[in-house]
Amino acid sequence: MKKITIIAVVLLLFFSPSFLFSEGAKEKKVENKLEIFSWWTAGGEAEGLEAMFDIYKSKYPDVEIINATVAGGAGANAKAVLATRMQGGNPPDSFQVHAGHELIDTWVVAGKMEPITFIFKDNGWMDVYPKGVIDIISYKGEIYSVPVNIHRSNVLWYNKRIFQESGLTPPKTLDEFFQVAEKLANMGITPLALGDKNTWTSTHLLESVLLATLGPEGYKGLWDGSTPWDGSAVRKALDNFVRMLKYVNTDHAALTWDAATQYVIDGKSAMNIMGDWAEGYFKAKGLTPGKEFGWLPSPGTQGSFMMLSDSFGLPKGAPHRENAIRWLTVCGSREGQDAFNPIKGSIPSRIDGDKSLYDEYLQSAMKDFSKNAIVPSVAHGAAASEGWLTKINDIMTVFVSERNIDKAVEQFSKAARESLGK
Repeated sequence: MKKITIIAVVLLLFFSPSFLFSEGAKEKKVENKLEIFSWWTAGGEAEGLEAMFDIYKSKYPDVEIINATVAGGAGANAKAVLATRMQGGNPPDSFQVHAGHELIDTWVVAGKMEPITFIFKDNGWMDVYPKGVIDIISYKGEIYSVPVNIHRSNVLWYNKRIFQESGLTPPKTLDEFFQVAEKLANMGITPLALGDKNTWTSTHLLESVLLATLGPEGYKGLWDGSTPWDGSAVRKALDNFVRMLKYVNTDHAALTWDAATQYVIDGKSAMNIMGDWAEGYFKAKGLTPGKEFGWLPSPGTQGSFMMLSDSFGLPKGAPHRENAIRWLTVCGSREGQDAFNPIKGSIPSRIDGDKSLYDEYLQSAMKDFSKNAIVPSVAHGAAASEGWLTKINDIMTVFVSERNIDKAVEQFSKAARESLGK
């Protein structure tokens, strides 16, 4: 009996390591994956994402990439699916999210994300990302996402033929805007195209007016409570906004942002204030930057760069954490960003991108980004939580219609108190 027991133990010791090693190798092979969750399903954004995948595959050819995209709703559908997964303890390895408070107030504060400051330090990135960007992607001293691109919100686009034929100069200040708008209106030309069928475009216009009226520090103070929403500066900004609405197309509530941009192309309107994805629309319609259309920072905002960014973070419990870290390293690299952004129609979040890869407008944006004061867009998730933004959009729906400044000030102030806990 003793002899049989000894033989059994020897056999167990002999076969177990081999068995475990074999099973472990099998498991490792099966699990060598990377799941990336996003709403980039079409056009330049999908092609740009694929370009980053190609870089990843060249570095880690044995990793199976799962491109988990959810289409529709400008990201709303994807966010709903992501929320279910995150709350259910089933996160992807990394997911697309607007940099700033959309990520921080939703998932960082809830304890669902790992800080990734170590990735920035290990790769020597702290000096190639502007401080303003680092501030936006940080919470309590830790960085939580890698921004893969930068879009600019505060851009005035204009029809060059209209300005040449009218003898007018595109406005650089708010005072110049109102002077030019009045002259265009007297010529029978709609000065400013707006398409606010979707409320975010009104909020988008308002954030530029707030920045122009309050300046970069005053504007940023709206989101931390240091600038009062019921102060004279905000009232002046809202008055400027109401004055601006007098010069927009009467059918603005029936148009989307791209339809309003089309009004500028067709010469129905002279100007449009929209993010620089509008340049992609102009180019898709066959126009050449600097030839048929021009651009400036939105009136009164020269020297400031209002940014929004798509970024990727590291969820706690990511199934393939090391592969996710490698993905974030590609996202933050110069190689990855210069592959993605020329296709997407955005600029790198780094300041050392290869300018020769970008068109005339994007080169000008890169130049401004490297030297301007950087401030976060509220309309696109960088400045405030999603809950606060929802309240702002609801207020804007009524404000654009009623144009009651006192009522808007009261509602904006209440939303700020509720969102800041003051």
